[in-house]
Amino acid sequence: MSTSNITSTHPAAFLLVGIPGLEHLHVWISIPFCFTYTLALLGNCTLLFIIQADAALHEPMYLFLAMLATIDLVLSSSTLPKMLAVFWFRDQEINFHACLTQMFFLHSFSIMESAVLLAMAFDRYVAICKPLHYTSVLTRPLITKIGMAAMIRAVALVTPLPFLLRRFHYCRSPKIAHCYCEHMAVVKLACGDTRFNNIYGIAVAMFITVLDLLFVILSYIFILHAVLQLASQEARYKAFGTCVSHIGAILSTYTPVVISSVMHRVARRVAPHVHILLAVFYLLFPPMVNPIIYGVKTKQIRDHVLSLFWKKSV
Repeated sequence: MSTSNITSTHPAAFLLVGIPGLEHLHVWISIPFCFTYTLALLGNCTLLFIIQADAALHEPMYLFLAMLATIDLVLSSSTLPKMLAVFWFRDQEINFHACLTQMFFLHSFSIMESAVLLAMAFDRYVAICKPLHYTSVLTRPLITKIGMAAMIRAVALVTPLPFLLRRFHYCRSPKIAHCYCEHMAVVKLACGDTRFNNIYGIAVAMFITVLDLLFVILSYIFILHAVLQLASQEARYKAFGTCVSHIGAILSTYTPVVISSVMHRVARRVAPHVHILLAVFYLLFPPMVNPIIYGVKTKQIRDHVLSLFWKKSV
């Protein structure tokens, strides 16, 4: 067997097209993207600062929230700076290995986010259904183990992707019809049999989304059952009110995923830029809106934010 048959040939760099069909609007599109990214940075950094500074917030719910804020920062920061460089300066070139690295961070931290949302559902389940055992169940060692498990699962599932992509020959155009290096967008440039990559990518996405969402739904079925058994309406409202922020985070994360998945299967003739805009929306919207949701609905965080502004105004 010749060497050319067993070694891969890949370009030194890919070219990120941006949003195909909307290249003439890149500068205008970048304005809301930049604004959203700035809000995400400010909101999540503020959350992390408040949780770290106040020992009273070193409780399971807030520790999981700190994990979510960190993940949101990495998710948005791994894609948005390069995306804005494409839109503003037409800096489309991205090194092959940098592309694979971006793809790894994008997909692994997306999986981690799903795991943390599931952990937060478990936190709410224990708090409402087993309130007397809350502190004994959700201990610091267990929270650490949950965080490590979320990271290990994500890394284990995503690590094969860069290695699978490195073995391909890339004989087509090096232009990626996307704003960032997404797995399937890179696979489309590869020559040869890419069926395993296609199947593996879809299987991981379906496994994570369906499994995590199923357990989240089960948690809320038990929570709803426990809430409805409370004697007074005020107690029910207060108990379920502690879940509103988490439900908002789940909706902000999974809604774009579900819409994108449905459109890929039902509306196959939809212009490519619609799918890309939905994908970018998934990356930008949760990191921006999650700090707002928790800041508005969580009294401890809201009071800290107001006190910060009050000190500055005095």
